[in-house]
Amino acid sequence: MRVKLKWVLRDKDRHGKRRYYFRKPGQKMIRLPDDPSTLEFLTAYNLALSGETKPPAPRNSVAYVDKTSLRWLAERYYASADFRRLGKRTQHVRRLILDSMLTKHGDKPYKLLEPKHIRALRDEKIDAPEAGNARVKALRQIFKFAIENDHHNRNPADDVSYFSKEGEGFHAWTLDEVETFEKRHPIGTKARLALALLLYTGQRRSDVVLMGRQHVRDGWLTMTQAKNRRKKPVVISIPIVPQLEKVIAASPCGDITFLITAFGKGFTPEGFGNWFRDRCNEAGLKHCSAHGLRKATASRLAELGCSTQEIMAITGHTTLKEVERYTAAARRKILAESAMAKFSEEE
Repeated sequence: MRVKLKWVLRDKDRHGKRRYYFRKPGQKMIRLPDDPSTLEFLTAYNLALSGETKPPAPRNSVAYVDKTSLRWLAERYYASADFRRLGKRTQHVRRLILDSMLTKHGDKPYKLLEPKHIRALRDEKIDAPEAGNARVKALRQIFKFAIENDHHNRNPADDVSYFSKEGEGFHAWTLDEVETFEKRHPIGTKARLALALLLYTGQRRSDVVLMGRQHVRDGWLTMTQAKNRRKKPVVISIPIVPQLEKVIAASPCGDITFLITAFGKGFTPEGFGNWFRDRCNEAGLKHCSAHGLRKATASRLAELGCSTQEIMAITGHTTLKEVERYTAAARRKILAESAMAKFSEEE
């Protein structure tokens, strides 16, 4: 459907190329971009309509930020309770995602954004699907904030789907790979302690780096998971199995956290991930990762016949969908074994 914009004139140059102008009585005629289907055109039109003839000042300028721009909406969002209630790590990542889009699109009017524009932003990351999905998620949140605070009446990102996930995600360690790592890093080493904490608790690296003796009482490890700690905290209580207890007792540990750096300080999640990656490489397991151990724990529990709810009690997942994504392959293996057992009984 075509929409006729008020005070927009169209003509052709001597080469037959169409040109567009904004001409409002009492204002100087303004040349508009050549393609009326683009956000650049709509931005220029919106500025001309408001009497502006120059683009807004850069973000780091002390000049006024256009209240119709996506940058203005983002700054309101950053200052909101919704954003400040997010964990520090989540805030940092979301800022990076949104700011990467604001660099190019921050001056565009957010009320003119349509699903097709959100889809185009997603598709810019076609070679990195998770990054594309992260853009959609971040934009959904910023427009949700806009609706709740009467800045807008719709969420164009809601109508944009995520890229479908390809493959099985992080590789889940096999028992043979665990044994290979253990042979390279014996009990008493920091690497073996890290493996044991990841494997026998099923927690994320952001939780493992925080674990310490203060979380252990009467043979149980109890702590609040780092993810969504400030928004939707999840407290997990896990019995410490003998294998983990043995490794902790034989390992050098810090005063506050079990795992410490060479400088005697606690790891950051990112620093730990990089450090553990090096330990995997030393064992010849270049395709393995810290997150893959969390997946391996969930998968192994499924293979042992644990229910989804039992697995959720260990991993701290809050929805069935999340944990089933981890255990799908293990469940199929169990069903296949059961099916073939029945088949054998027919012989």
